Amino acid sequence: MFPYSANTLKAELNARGWRLTPQREKILHVFQNLPRGDHLSAEELQVSLEQRGEPISLSTIYRSVKLMARMGILRELELAEGHKHYELHRPHPHHHHHMVCVQCNKTVEFNNDSILKQSLKQVEREGFQLIDCQLTVTTICPEALRMGWPSGLPSNWSCSRSISEEKTSLPET
Repeated sequence: MFPYSANTLKAELNARGWRLTPQREKILHVFQNLPRGDHLSAEELQVSLEQRGEPISLSTIYRSVKLMARMGILRELELAEGHKHYELHRPHPHHHHHMVCVQCNKTVEFNNDSILKQSLKQVEREGFQLIDCQLTVTTICPEALRMGWPSGLPSNWSCSRSISEEKTSLPET
C-alpha cells in the first residue's frame, strides 16, 4: 500500500494551508485500494465513488486529483483517450512507463531503469530535483496491425484488447 495515510495527507494539506475534506479522504482511499496497474480518469473515479454510495461532484473530483497530483501523491498520465488518468505515485523502485495503442487505447506498463538513470543524470546536471519520471510510448497494437491499420481497418472494427486493459510488465532493458 502507498505510504500516504489520511493522517499524512492531512498534515501535508495543513502545512500548505488546505484541509483534509471528507471528499479528499474518500478519493485517496479509492486510489489506495486500486489494483496496481489500474488508472482512473476523473469520470471513472466519480462512477467508482457513486457505486460505493459516496457521490462527489465531478468538479470537486477534478480539483482534488489536480491538487493531489501537484502534491506528488498521484501521477497524472496522458494516455491515448484524450483525457488524463491518475494513479498513485509510487516512487522508485516502483516507477514505470506506459505503451499506449492509439487505435484501441490498450495500455501496457513496463519498467526500464535506464530511463530513470538517464533522467537522474540530466536532473543532477541541471541542479534540479526529480519528482517523477514517466515515458508514454505511443503505439499501434499487434491486432490492429494484423487487421491492416490504418487504411485496412473496417470502420466498425473494435480491438479485442480494448475490452479489458491488460496489465503487463515487460522485463527491464
